[in-house]
Order: sequence, then structure tokens, then C-alpha cells
Amino acid sequence: MLHTAPRHRLEDDLAAVGEIAVRPATTAKELAANLNDLYEATFNVSFDRYDVQTLARLAPDIAQSIFALRLKLRDQIADWHARGFMTLQGQKALRNALRIARYATDMLGELNIRYAHLGPDEATLRGFTGHNINTLVNPAYDTGQDIEFRSGDVLLMRGMHHNSAAIARIGDVDSQFSHLAIIHTDANGKHWVVEALIEDGAVINPLSDTLQHGLGRCVLFRHRDAQLAARAAALIHELVRHSNEKDSRHIWYDFTMELSGNKELFCSKLVRKAYALASDRAFMLPTFTTRFDMKNRDFVERIGVTARETFAPADIELEPAFDLVAEWQDYRVTSRLRLQDLLMDRLFLWMDEHGYRFREDLPIKLIGYLGQLSGQLSSRAKELMADVVPKVPPNMQRATIQAVAMLHRTAEPLLAELLALERRSIDRTGRPLHAREVYEFLEAKRQVSHGRIGYLSGEA
Repeated sequence: MLHTAPRHRLEDDLAAVGEIAVRPATTAKELAANLNDLYEATFNVSFDRYDVQTLARLAPDIAQSIFALRLKLRDQIADWHARGFMTLQGQKALRNALRIARYATDMLGELNIRYAHLGPDEATLRGFTGHNINTLVNPAYDTGQDIEFRSGDVLLMRGMHHNSAAIARIGDVDSQFSHLAIIHTDANGKHWVVEALIEDGAVINPLSDTLQHGLGRCVLFRHRDAQLAARAAALIHELVRHSNEKDSRHIWYDFTMELSGNKELFCSKLVRKAYALASDRAFMLPTFTTRFDMKNRDFVERIGVTARETFAPADIELEPAFDLVAEWQDYRVTSRLRLQDLLMDRLFLWMDEHGYRFREDLPIKLIGYLGQLSGQLSSRAKELMADVVPKVPPNMQRATIQAVAMLHRTAEPLLAELLALERRSIDRTGRPLHAREVYEFLEAKRQVSHGRIGYLSGEA
């Protein structure tokens, strides 16, 4: 039976959000206030305000409207930056507004497919395919045909694992993405993805493989200077190709997240290097960095981060020189990604506000020890560790392996409870959990945990 709370007119709520989005700003403080108001107005909307059947019917049109609003916000970044409005407060407010708008679209997409979930033996859709508003295209690039990828295009991606959620939330501002890569088109017109992966370092993979490799969401960005973009892709492709030749020095993943140095590269740093090479360092990404301002640095230090600010994957969302071409998501998995995000929000909040830290036990220490020896383990032993440590590069420290393992084993049971709670909400009311409900559930768990949540220990 559907929830019977009073219904508010959908048109009124959409108009109110739209009105806030177009408010003029004459100062940096005013811009941040407007964007914070936009976030709050969107956050406070709940599906129980509407007739679910009506909302389902209108979902595709509303999703397109929200996407158009996000494009309108992005189009103003260059002007705001030129006027000095993109302060840290403004950047944070804009990131929050873009993120909450994307979640609203996700929930509409999930409703549109009647909350269908990915089955245990099913694979996610290939990126930029699917029906039911899976792919949203910028009208400036919409030809009515399949997405046309170009050399120098950048892919912002999100995988399905807890470590992806952690990477997305690790800085001073929460995001929904964990990986960045650049596309190179060869002389035969074949598209390749040049990327830096935790397990393999800098590698080159066919674009077709990347787009069907368990993605939950993906956004395509394009630099407005096509020649610079193509040159960036060609130079980084050649650099990585040469590094993977016999007797060459392979480029491993850079766990420090430092922007300086070139011997190792993390995913965003590889894209930064591509455009730096192509412009003789005249164009250096990012314009707006992610900062590590948390009080409790226990987790980031365990995974090897030494940087105080960096180029996080989602920083590309604010780049004035890049256009958002298209955005894709598989709505069968977006609810899982959202719950992972909200869960990571709380875990990192507890670390900062309540002093929670990871505490290893003997099995975790053993995983760390075996992880470093995994290159010498049998295939069967690797299979037993695959859920926590799929593949360990030679420069991955034991503390990092242990931290990833503890994060996974702390988050997984909590996520299972949240997924079950959301399924009950959908069955009972026809709507998914609101973020507020997720936070309330998790805080209640913490209150009765006696200071121990999985491998995290803190204030009772």
C-alpha cells in the first residue's frame, strides 16, 4: 500500500528548485549561499510528497530537466571563476549541488524501471547504452546517434566496490566517482583508454572493454581545444606504451596522491600529465583541487596518502575548459552506489568527530602479509583473497592492504542491512530510502555499538 502522507504539487517543488538555481549572485558569499540553498531544497524533497504512479510517468522528463539544470550550473563556472567567486566555500557548495541533483536523477531512473536490481548472474550494461534514460546527452553534442568518442576525451567513472566508494569520499568534499581516464584514438580509428589502475599501474585497454567492465556510472568530458586534446592523448599513449615494453620501467600506481613527481601515477595524475605534456605545462589540471583537511588522518595515511591536496577524479566536474558531453548510469545499481556513498559519509564522519580508527586483528594482519606475497601464491590462494585483495602491485604496502581489507569487512554487513531496509521501504511505500533515513539508521547502529563498528573503534 502506498504512503498516504499529504501530496504536494510536483510542479511547485520543481519551480522552487529552478528559481533558486537561477538566482543571480553579486559576491562569492552570495553564490555559496545560493548553491547551499539549492542543495537544501533538493535534499529536503522526498518521494512521499507525490503520487508515485504520476512521478513514474513523468520521471524521464523530470530527469532531463534536472540534467539541464546541472549543465546550466556548469556553464557558469568559467564566469564565476573569472569574477573570483569560486572560493573554497563556493566550490564545496557547487559540488554538493551537482551531487544531490545527480542522486535525484538516479532515484527517478530507478522508479522508471520499477526498482529492478541487478541479478547475481547479471552484468552491468555497457557504458552509454541502455534505455530508460540511462544516457543523458548535452544538447550541444546530441546528434541523435550513438555517442561519438574523440581523442583526448576524459572518462569519469565509478566502480562497484567499497574501495571505489572510499576513493570517491576520501577528500574534503564528497563525490560519486572513483576513477579518471583518457581516450586515445589510433590511426585506424580504434579507441583506447589510457589509465592508471591500482593493481596494474599505467596501462592501455580497449575502450570497449572499459565500458563493459562493471561500471555503475560514467561521464564523458571533452576539452574545447580539440587539437590540444588529441595531442594530449597521443603523447600519454606513447609514454605508457613505451613504459610497458620489455626492459622499460613500468609506471606503477602512486598511492601518495602527490601532484609532484612522475615515476608513479594515480589515475587523475595521468590525465594531468597528458595535458601538461601537450601544452608544455601551460595547462595544468586541476583548476580546483581536492583537499585532505580531515582531523583524523588514520585511514588516508594507512592507504599511503601523504598529499594535503590533490587532483581527485571528480575535480574534472568543475573544469571550465571541459564540456560535459554525456552521462550514463545503470539504474539497476545506482541505489547500491548511493547507499555505499552515504555509508562512507558516516564512516569518515565518525573517524573525524568521534575518533574512530581501524584496529587490526590477526586475520587482517595475515591478509596484509599474504597480500604482499600474493605474486608467489597459488591460484587457489588468490581466489580465497580475491574479495578483499584482487591483485596486489609490488609497491602496495602491507598497511594499505590491511586498510582496504578492514574497510571492506566493516562496510559490507552494514551495506547488506541498508539494502534490505531499502527493499522493505520500496515494498511498503513505493519509494527508496531518503538519505536522512539512512543517516538515522547508521547513527542508531553507532549509538548501541559500544564504540566498535566492524574494525573501527572509537568513542562509545
